[in-house]
Amino acid sequence: MPLARQGRSGASGDSRGGTSDGGRRAGGRGGKDDGRGPRRRMPTDPRRRRRRVLRWSATVLAVLILGTAGAGYLYYQRLNGDLRKDDLNIGDSKDRAAKPKANAAGQTPLNILLIGSDARDSKENQDLGGAKDTYNTAPRADVQMLLHVSADRTNMSVVSMPRDTLLDIPKCTDPDTGTEYAAKTYTIANDSLGRGGPGCTVATWEKLTDIHIDHFIMVDFAGVVSMADAIGGVPVCVDKNIYSHTSQGHGSGLKLKAGTTSVKGKQALQWLRTRYGFEDDTDIARTKAQHQYMNSMVRQLRANATLSNPNRLRQLAETAVKALTVDKGLGSPKKLYDLSLDLKKVPTSRISMTTMPWEYAPDGNRVVPKPEDAAKLFRLVRQDIALDGKDKKKAASDKPADPAAADDEIAVRVVNGTLTEAKGAVQGRAAAVAGLLTGKGFTKAVADTSPAVSEDTTVVRYPSADLEGDARAVAKALGIGTDAVKKSADVSGVTLVVGADWRDGTKYTAADEDDTTPDSADLLNGAKKACMQVDPAYTW
Repeated sequence: MPLARQGRSGASGDSRGGTSDGGRRAGGRGGKDDGRGPRRRMPTDPRRRRRRVLRWSATVLAVLILGTAGAGYLYYQRLNGDLRKDDLNIGDSKDRAAKPKANAAGQTPLNILLIGSDARDSKENQDLGGAKDTYNTAPRADVQMLLHVSADRTNMSVVSMPRDTLLDIPKCTDPDTGTEYAAKTYTIANDSLGRGGPGCTVATWEKLTDIHIDHFIMVDFAGVVSMADAIGGVPVCVDKNIYSHTSQGHGSGLKLKAGTTSVKGKQALQWLRTRYGFEDDTDIARTKAQHQYMNSMVRQLRANATLSNPNRLRQLAETAVKALTVDKGLGSPKKLYDLSLDLKKVPTSRISMTTMPWEYAPDGNRVVPKPEDAAKLFRLVRQDIALDGKDKKKAASDKPADPAAADDEIAVRVVNGTLTEAKGAVQGRAAAVAGLLTGKGFTKAVADTSPAVSEDTTVVRYPSADLEGDARAVAKALGIGTDAVKKSADVSGVTLVVGADWRDGTKYTAADEDDTTPDSADLLNGAKKACMQVDPAYTW
């Protein structure tokens, strides 16, 4: 499932047409061939670029202000009337991710999906870049970031998804009209928002990542860049002088000297939307610049003493919150207050900004998740493993929701999952492992006689909470870790799938999992003062 080839091959353009910051196909500048292949330009709509950047700024500022203000319950109670609320997940139950289990201290992680909408449903939003013929058309989720706060609240991970990622969108039902939107495959990710609302974007993320999402925060409003002025400016850094401008009139117009500059107002806007001039002039590079801006803004909000002024914070928060749409579970003063306390606990040194690992789609115009790396990143978040590598793997609670029955009363279906392209399936493997279980007292274990399937690692699946204890008992008997015991709607009873990691022998030995963040996730620590690399063609 791809990411749009942002900036290259038109990936930066949304499906409404046009591109942001000039558009770039095949890496082009002005259509010239410089020996790196043909280059083509796409038409530009500068108003669309400005609108998209403002949405991103609004989302980030709103969340950060909630997490740094800490003004108190009565303050949020006053703001509650400005909050718009919507359903959290409007997809089918079969596509929903299971809630994470509590750790030994009874704590659970918190996952919040940040959504930037391009809705053209008001004069303000229309003035920010929507063409007249797009007024009141279906909104798109052009900015999508999953914010994961660890169960112990010691660290935070943010995973951005490129806006033109191709993936599968599940069936969604509009909670207001009852309209059903059929599931779609290999579809641009930002289409999800127009299929019943933010609850469909949440459903899409859960289907892709198998990460349970607790809340969403969606932003759609104008004028948020003025907050950069109220903050007093955000320090950003470039390694060379930069002027984001081409002879054809493309570029954000950002002009900075090498080193660190505190940007606000127009310059902050230019930084956030610059693609021409950063690294390889793609939307991926722009995402990196946005991560740097976000980290710097967090440090600025926490370190700037002037922001301890309650009136200043109140003005900032009011501007942001008026633009928020949140899920109903977050739409109360106490929930917002609790959220702010949770976010404040995480030091900037434990904030990790990443982009979902991606690769270009076959046609080169979009992007898809990079299979192994994206799956690994999602697993780390799902298992609440810190992306900065500073934590040990957190163990889940050993107490299932329902205790296990006696071993001889547990029905177990054993499936042969040893099929691989390289080696094929091990014949009779399900029967052999079923025999092992029978010898250990699980006399109702039977081998599935269906053709072998492909499963990389051995797993025990169960359909409902009342069978979780039984599934864990089976796993324990065979030396399979509890992290390989998973709830699944695809099974009707306790099911052991013998994977390609257990092709022979009577003792299961799990391979040590690599819990390091993939290099392709482009990890950036929140405390790091990084500099954007400038394309030499855009220096002055």
